[in-house]
Amino acid sequence: MVMHLVKLCVGISSVEQLEAWREQECARRRADGEPELIVHVTRMFPTKKDEIEAGGSLYWVINGSIQCRSEIVSLEQVQGADGIKRCAIIMSPELIRTAPAPKRPFQGWRYLKPDDAPRDLEAGAGGDNLPDELRAKLMELGAW
Repeated sequence: MVMHLVKLCVGISSVEQLEAWREQECARRRADGEPELIVHVTRMFPTKKDEIEAGGSLYWVINGSIQCRSEIVSLEQVQGADGIKRCAIIMSPELIRTAPAPKRPFQGWRYLKPDDAPRDLEAGAGGDNLPDELRAKLMELGAW
């Protein structure tokens, strides 16, 4: 069974800000001759590696709600300069917007079952130019 991860997107206040950072990271990797993938390093390594790599995504919590996801390509163990082993989450550079789903703050990451994951938004679903909070409220009320 596929398993997802959910993680707070610390220091990011909007999906657009996350997209801009990812574009810069891909440009840097391209200039360095590296594959255009996004790497996020976290302390703990998931025990459900096989389930996550079988089609899982990392769902990003921004401003108190899940707002988008990144498809996970692989999980790799890396060691920091301090000698501590960590998990590198290797992701596709594309962000997929999701229906906003409220999520309280937590540390690290959590597993997210596919049945509990918010649905993907279709391109042009409406309200793309609205502020994230207003768009989330309108979606919650069933506008789209």
